[in-house]
Amino acid sequence: MANGGPVEHGFPHLETVREAITALYKRLSYDTIQTFSGSVAPADVAFADTDDLHLGTQRVARELVRHYHLPDAHMIVGFREMEHAANIELAAGPEYFVELNDRFRTHRRDIGAALAHEIMHVYLHRLDLSFPGTRANEILTDTATTYLGAGWLLLDAYREDSASSQKLGYLTPEEFGYVLAKRALIFDEDPSIWFTSPQAYEAYTRGMAKARHDEQQPPLTAAGWAGRRRYARDRRHAQDHRSPTSHPGTAYSFTPDGRGPLRVSFPCPTCHQRIRVPVRGRVRARCGLCRTVLDCDT
Repeated sequence: MANGGPVEHGFPHLETVREAITALYKRLSYDTIQTFSGSVAPADVAFADTDDLHLGTQRVARELVRHYHLPDAHMIVGFREMEHAANIELAAGPEYFVELNDRFRTHRRDIGAALAHEIMHVYLHRLDLSFPGTRANEILTDTATTYLGAGWLLLDAYREDSASSQKLGYLTPEEFGYVLAKRALIFDEDPSIWFTSPQAYEAYTRGMAKARHDEQQPPLTAAGWAGRRRYARDRRHAQDHRSPTSHPGTAYSFTPDGRGPLRVSFPCPTCHQRIRVPVRGRVRARCGLCRTVLDCDT
């Protein structure tokens, strides 16, 4: 939790974020991810200053448990002074103990954001899905929270001006915006209408630009002129040498296929699973993991 300190910006964790999206599809399946097509509604996690602190917190926790399809999990939430925004004690369940930073006693509108991250820890724990190392695992948790419909709360908790700052989670604001944009593109959703923080909207806009950039890389037909020109040059080199070829700064790579046609592999712009297709001009590829149909010019 950045509370008055500097906020990191940009996309320093992008590789891990993409790995997390792939891991979600592999562990949950396309069909299960589709059951999260509706995001947490603002009204369901709204918290007025006049609400009872503990009753209101339990109400928000129950709503997030319902959203994550954890009907047999019960959250017991308390408050104490601590360095981080929150902490959860993972056990066999069905009861889980969540501790929130004391500052949320007076910053109640962000309680939903803190609980969204912590309850996602329970969801991933039950899935037995984790990444090695604390930082990578927290990035996985932020990514899953956002991709499955509750992470807009974490981005909306980001506020920054010349005198103060606040940010929850391990992702940068732009990375939260990127994952939100990925989700928005598959569910035709516009989470920006829920933001109360203007800084959150700006970060979402930058994240959407990065997500759109994923859809404009060769060999996809939506690639720009410069990318297509470089791809054609790299393809000629691969055809001449008939050996595995990759190039710095590009996501695609070429591999010979015995006596058959040269093949190119590239990441799916939706789930980042690598797709391998023959180099033979216009082809339509279907990602076996997320079922996205891609128009390619190989």
